[in-house]
Amino acid sequence: MSALLDTADALHDQMLALGRAARAASVSLAAAPGPDKDRALRAAAAAIRANKAAIQAANDADLANAGDLSGPLRERLTLNDERIEAMAKGLEDIADFPDPIGGVLADWTRPNGLNIQRVRVPLGVIGIIYESRPNVTADAGGLCLKSGNAAILRGGSESVQSSRAIAACLAEGLRAAGLPEDAIQLVPTTDRAAVGHMLRMREFIDVIIPRGGKSLIQRIADESRVPVIKHLDGNCHVYVHAGADLDKARKVVLNAKMRRTSICGAAETLLVDRAIADTALAPLVTDLLNAGCAVRGDAATQAVDPRVTPVDAADWDTEYLDAIIACGVVDGVDAAIDHINRHGSHHTDSIVTEDAAAAERFLQRIDSGIVLWNASTQFADGGQFGMGAEIGISTDKFHARGPVGAEQLTSYKYVVRGNGQTRP
Repeated sequence: MSALLDTADALHDQMLALGRAARAASVSLAAAPGPDKDRALRAAAAAIRANKAAIQAANDADLANAGDLSGPLRERLTLNDERIEAMAKGLEDIADFPDPIGGVLADWTRPNGLNIQRVRVPLGVIGIIYESRPNVTADAGGLCLKSGNAAILRGGSESVQSSRAIAACLAEGLRAAGLPEDAIQLVPTTDRAAVGHMLRMREFIDVIIPRGGKSLIQRIADESRVPVIKHLDGNCHVYVHAGADLDKARKVVLNAKMRRTSICGAAETLLVDRAIADTALAPLVTDLLNAGCAVRGDAATQAVDPRVTPVDAADWDTEYLDAIIACGVVDGVDAAIDHINRHGSHHTDSIVTEDAAAAERFLQRIDSGIVLWNASTQFADGGQFGMGAEIGISTDKFHARGPVGAEQLTSYKYVVRGNGQTRP
């Protein structure tokens, strides 16, 4: 028992030390000039490229130790030349964006002469808890740096060696720019109790951002004493409306599901308008089946191909993150809207149609962070929005919704300038 207590005390002290260092670094980083932050980002990108072999070796070791990790999680864990270069390029893209800190959001003068400005400021210290994806280490660290926030990063135990190799490159970038290395810290232990400590560190952490499976995110949302920016899952839909161009719909549906099945923007449900089911359902379903996607369908969908298996109630609420899709026929745009708002996760949903009125009805009434017209749900990505890298897609409605980039990691304060005014 004594040894266990000693271990728990050591972890407690270790986490408090991380918190204190992050808080101190956040004060310096909040005042850092934009060019210094950009210099650090570019130096970190150069370090990633220079250390590509070491990062790949670390990732190979993580994959070798991953054991029975599921296919989607293994795919998220895997790094290659393309993904390592994407991390470096992502940091450079973040550096290219204007500094979000210090911008004046509003400016007005009261009749008594007081000048009031609403000015963008960092959130402070951001704790980021994530599973599998080692690239989040670079994306999250870079976005926090750009937005003037210190970061405490807690990657999954399955990606620990990859994350350490990437974090070392971020530290090299901070050193090169003369910024505090404690501005980006990686929790050095794989002990799961470290997560519990982060969720209680209100004195040092201003917001928690989780990335991972629904169970992890739900646990963090339920237990955290620190505010959380989250998305629980990505149960995304494509609705093929009666006014759809079939060739366009086939391209959008296949890409939305099969481009990368393991990302949160992958389509998990296909809805087809009953008015065109006789002509559109078969080619849409056949494309998916022939691409290796399992289709779970209602009676109309099952009649298309014997390879279609019956859909059950749980399928409409499931984020598969795999080559599986639920498919059904609906009676018009309002039925599609009702289905998506009931079963979706308020993440990303798309309509395919040439009918502008139907599209606008869909775009206005779907209660999701991202809604698209004639485009794949796989565009649910901060980079594709021109925001550079992202930490994730928020399904919250307060503070940040949709892609969470550097601008979404800021708050504001009011700066009031007077000349001796007193209140009567």
